[in-house]
Amino acid sequence: MAGLIEGLPSGLRGDYAGLGADLTLAQDMAGYAPADHATWRSLYARQAALLPCHAAAAFREGLDRLPFAAGIPDFARCSALLRAATGWVLVAVPGLIPDAAFFGHLAARRFPVTRWIRRREELDYIVEPDVFHDAFGHVPLLTQPDFADFLQAYGAMGETAARIGALKPLARLYWHMVEFGLIREGGAIRAYGAGILSSVAETRHATEGDAPRRLRFDPRRVLRSDYRIDSVQPTYFGIGGYAELFATMPALPALLAEARDAAPIPPGAAAPGDQPL
Repeated sequence: MAGLIEGLPSGLRGDYAGLGADLTLAQDMAGYAPADHATWRSLYARQAALLPCHAAAAFREGLDRLPFAAGIPDFARCSALLRAATGWVLVAVPGLIPDAAFFGHLAARRFPVTRWIRRREELDYIVEPDVFHDAFGHVPLLTQPDFADFLQAYGAMGETAARIGALKPLARLYWHMVEFGLIREGGAIRAYGAGILSSVAETRHATEGDAPRRLRFDPRRVLRSDYRIDSVQPTYFGIGGYAELFATMPALPALLAEARDAAPIPPGAAAPGDQPL
């Protein structure tokens, strides 16, 4: 996620010089070294090997439509494909950007993608989202119309959440259902969330591990559920179809206000009414 998530450290890595008024900048494909593309290919190869057994069908289908296998993708080329599919485009950012800018981009069907890539020694874990997390993890599902509509509506909700002091519960919705969402397909649990599918350890933990709770999506529960940023998740929420996410949006302002005033549920804790996925 190229927006701000509560709990991330200061001292961010990206070069924030030369930003435009919308906090974007040129991707600069020529600025990537051969080693950067090699790092992408290493990450791509090991994640792609997991997808047939662990990733949602819409994610796999979207990935097949995108020019991702050869190296760090050209955002302009990807944008042409996305625009034809769902009206989305990609914009390059230096890293994490303020909430208002992030929500504004999503509301306009512009997905912010961090332009730098992690170092070789960070293949297994990175604190800040990089181009592999943002592009490989998020972009394939932007080809799915119901999910694409949900993400635009989510961005448009940012202004409302800020006005009523409910950005924290809104961030929980993104974390659980965009970064770490699961879906049940044909009786099997599959992942579609970017935080899962850009990580080998999280992919296996989320879909087949014995430790985590896997719960049926309930917006009230999700909006109150705190999360961890420094380890695999103890709780995941899953849907039966992407239209479920968009269907929650009309009621979201009231639900955000309710969650704002309710006690948060700690990571990994059970809650009354929990239903297994």
